[in-house]
Parts: sequence; structure tokens; C-alpha cells
Amino acid sequence: MRILVIDDSRAIRLILSQILKQLGFEVAEASNGQEALDKLKEAGKFEMAMVDWNMPVMNGYDFVVAVRSNPAYNDMRLMMVTTETEMSQVIKALEAGANEYVMKPFTKEMIQEKLTLLGIITGK
Repeated sequence: MRILVIDDSRAIRLILSQILKQLGFEVAEASNGQEALDKLKEAGKFEMAMVDWNMPVMNGYDFVVAVRSNPAYNDMRLMMVTTETEMSQVIKALEAGANEYVMKPFTKEMIQEKLTLLGIITGK
């Protein structure tokens, strides 16, 4: 299963990628929403994207809106992984089409729990 990690922080991309690789996923990375959209066009199907909200060029919210407006990506699950903690932002992201929302800082266990909730991995 392929997961796209989208965050302008190289450190966060590295941490998420390591967690996901330990769980057996193939991981690709992008540093902003536009780069991520380009990767989707180039690299084909990803089952999931983990998306930061605050990024240059194209933010995570705009990425979610763009992905959800394209029927080709209807099956892709989207998880916001962000410092945005305002409930209004959480609701906005979910209404735009995000499937889950994780607030930074996160732990490996939090990521595993959300992946289980989404049916990406089975509960241990």
C-alpha cells in the first residue's frame, strides 16, 4: 500500500515516513500541496495521503479540496496531520473531505490508531 506524506517540514516527513515504513507501507513525500498533486499525476494511485495544513505554495486544506474535486481520487483516504488545533479548523478539514485529523505532536501509537480507524491496518 502506498502513502503520500505531505509536509513542508523535512523532519516531520522523515518521522512519518519512518513510522509508515516500519508498518510496511511504501512511502512517497512532497513538501507542499502542489508538489503532491504533481506526484499523484506522475506516480499513479496512492491509497492514502497524510497532509499538513500550513505549507507554502498550496496548503493542505486546498490540497484536500483539489483531491476531493477529482473523481479519480475518490478512494484515496486523507489524514490531516497538523498543528491546527482549533475545532473550527478540524470541522473545516473534515467537511472538505479529510477522513481523519491528527494534531501535532503525535506518537507512533496515535498514527497506528488512526490507520486502524481508517481500515488501513488491522488492530493489534
